[in-house]
Amino acid sequence: MREYMAMNTPTPLDLGRLRHSCAHCSLQQLCLPAGIDAAALQQLERIVRRSRPVQRGERLYRVGTPLGAVFVASSGAFKTVGLNESGEETLLGFHLPGELIGLDGLGEGAHRCEAEALVDAQVCEVPLDQLSAVAMQLPSLHRQLLRVIGQGVDRDHDHTSLLVRRQASERIALFMQGLGQRYAQIGQDGHRFRLPMSREDIARYLGLALETVSRGLGRLQDDGVIAVHGRQIQILDPDELARLAQGEEDCEPARQRRRG
Repeated sequence: MREYMAMNTPTPLDLGRLRHSCAHCSLQQLCLPAGIDAAALQQLERIVRRSRPVQRGERLYRVGTPLGAVFVASSGAFKTVGLNESGEETLLGFHLPGELIGLDGLGEGAHRCEAEALVDAQVCEVPLDQLSAVAMQLPSLHRQLLRVIGQGVDRDHDHTSLLVRRQASERIALFMQGLGQRYAQIGQDGHRFRLPMSREDIARYLGLALETVSRGLGRLQDDGVIAVHGRQIQILDPDELARLAQGEEDCEPARQRRRG
């Protein structure tokens, strides 16, 4: 999203340009579906700082950094990493383009984890105090912001349930299914996408050994559920993937059903 630049000569608001620039931004989830008017959208556009590049491996913030802003990747992806009670690193989540990053600091006013770029990225920074002020003036934006925060809480809860109750094959299938759904939500192809994270990161996130993840992906490919080419993933049989994600093993592989 490009920063709005005030000028001495009034410039007509190009609503089409703003909507295009927000197309892959979490502010699209926050404001555009709410039907706010042009003046309100201009007010929101004004507080967003210009997109800046973030190199692979660079961190947006570290544990203990005071919460001053939330971030939105207009391109690229991030992972959030924290420390457990033993001082070991734990992988908490992944953030795709258009998803808010930094909400972990809302409770205590300081970040409880760190956000690291998985690939080269472009990030917009939204100062939290200004976002809060605008949201107070725009009830529709306030409601959407609460909804996005709630979605983040739901993902954390779902991740905890996944680690406690699911078998390895279910975890892998559910992860692939969920990733495809998230890509679809941001306007990208939910059946054909590139993994921004490594298999090692997937294994850490799912609480599995690297070999288990590799075997699980290989089995899904052998059964004709997905196609894997390096980090490129294609979901060939979304219904079968959904069944596997729910722990419903099928004795007849998807490839054999299609041949029949």
